[in-house]
Amino acid sequence: MKKKQILVFTLLISSLTLFAQTYITNVTLVDVEKQKLVPNQTVVISNDIISNIQKSNKIKIPENATIIDGTDKYLIPGLVDAHIHFFQNGGLYSRPDVIDLTKHKSYNHEIALAKTDMETKLRRYLQNGITTVIDVGANYQLLQQRKDFTDKKYSPTVYITGPLLTTYKSKVYENLGENNPFALTKTIEDGINAVKQQLQYNPDFIKIWYIVGADGLSIEKSARKNLPIIKAIIDEAHKNNLKIAVHATQRITAQLAVENGADFLVHSIDDEILKDDFVQLMKKKGTILCPSLTVNSKYLNTFGQNLKMTNYELKTADPFQLGSLLDLKHLSDSLLVEEYSKYGNSQESISYLKQAESISMKNMKILSDAGVLIATGTDAGNIGTLHTSSYLAELQAMHKGGMSNWQILQASTINGAKIFNKENEFGSVSIGKKANLVLLDANPVENIENVTKINTVINKGGVFKPNEILKDSPTELAQRQLNAYNFRNIDAFLEPYAEDVEVYNYPDELQYKGKDKMRETYSTMFKNTPDLHCELKERIVQGNIVIDKERVQFGDRLIEVVVIYHIENNKIKKVFFVR
Repeated sequence: MKKKQILVFTLLISSLTLFAQTYITNVTLVDVEKQKLVPNQTVVISNDIISNIQKSNKIKIPENATIIDGTDKYLIPGLVDAHIHFFQNGGLYSRPDVIDLTKHKSYNHEIALAKTDMETKLRRYLQNGITTVIDVGANYQLLQQRKDFTDKKYSPTVYITGPLLTTYKSKVYENLGENNPFALTKTIEDGINAVKQQLQYNPDFIKIWYIVGADGLSIEKSARKNLPIIKAIIDEAHKNNLKIAVHATQRITAQLAVENGADFLVHSIDDEILKDDFVQLMKKKGTILCPSLTVNSKYLNTFGQNLKMTNYELKTADPFQLGSLLDLKHLSDSLLVEEYSKYGNSQESISYLKQAESISMKNMKILSDAGVLIATGTDAGNIGTLHTSSYLAELQAMHKGGMSNWQILQASTINGAKIFNKENEFGSVSIGKKANLVLLDANPVENIENVTKINTVINKGGVFKPNEILKDSPTELAQRQLNAYNFRNIDAFLEPYAEDVEVYNYPDELQYKGKDKMRETYSTMFKNTPDLHCELKERIVQGNIVIDKERVQFGDRLIEVVVIYHIENNKIKKVFFVR
């Protein structure tokens, strides 16, 4: 018997050596659970599991292993965005119920893009160290599409629900079939049936959009009127072992949702400062909060055309969706543009937003300090809240609200796993957990912005350099520099260009050569031209050549020009102006 056991054990050990193994050596491990840095560690990955962690001088590395040198680097768990929407693309045309621009661009285009652009979105998330995303309101098409990327190494792990269950629904979302992101539930029976319908598509959880006041009643009366429906949905979901996420931004809606079993609140309460009884309720129920602090300001700043984009956002965002946010500067519907501009720039709107943001941050801090779990989530997909690139701004807002960098790291990793009781599977750098990891070139505990300084991403057993995950196309390079031009950001503008870029008057008159001269030329222009705006009228792409027909506003002057971009080695090498 003993001999047989020894033989089985030997075979087991032998089989383990056949696994693809990766060794991350001499790395500082960021222990998000114990809130400490552990230097000089070697982390062993077998296939997609962390199989060993020891002091580097205690581990012998086999000859056939893949070795990643972690010297002077920091290893964190893969990041989690716990609040996104794939049915929304983040651009100006994402929400026709908020601003109806369907006569300029059909909503069918947005629906189709949400589906066809999925791989790019997923790659962009992974490229930026986000290895898990939670879609808290999708549609049946996207639920079915999930199987296409579940096992792909380029894809983060995706948790996804179906349409948002709601007692209010805009008419613009009627007759969309399986592409509808909202399911209207006017009765208890509607709510129960809506959950049952989603069960056919195997959602990871159920989402309620607890919207009140649209029926003309006061906030509290409306909340209590709809409560039986909300409770029925929660009960039906729990009966089927599904968690419930709830959109509730008022104290009363959040309280009623938590009292009746909500597992996850996807917005901070923004109408009043929380009292201890609510805090204790959250702790007792074990409800997790995702504050989603920045989404409202993105809407307002888009409508008021007061958007400011950082270098990070200009480089990492979907360039086409980012570019669309400036379309209000040149859309022909001047009355609509003026209406939204007035709204976005009114003192009433700005004051309301500041107050709501202040309350949201204070409530996040109150709950966090009391021990309520906070999970990081952006609400990406909404207008101005772009997929992936909005993550850093959310971390910065959480820091501004008073959370420590350790608390933010927990919120962005292990707490995201706890939403679905998956903390034993991922969310920390621990033996036995999935090797969804990010190797950083700088310490995120010193500065939370260092989570963007990514050296290597490990996901589902794959080891990636960020620039390998998603390659820039010629059109993306052209669009990125156009976006930066419109934001008058000289560093972001120069980034897509080669160091020895050549600028010509068509066909062959060389104006200048090199980035230094380009910096000098455009810095002066950006500084001296406050009303600078370039509208792309047409674009033709032929291989590595992009031809743009542009209308450029210089103050009170309008100039039309054709620009030809030649791309070499993933940079813009030559530019020809046809005047």
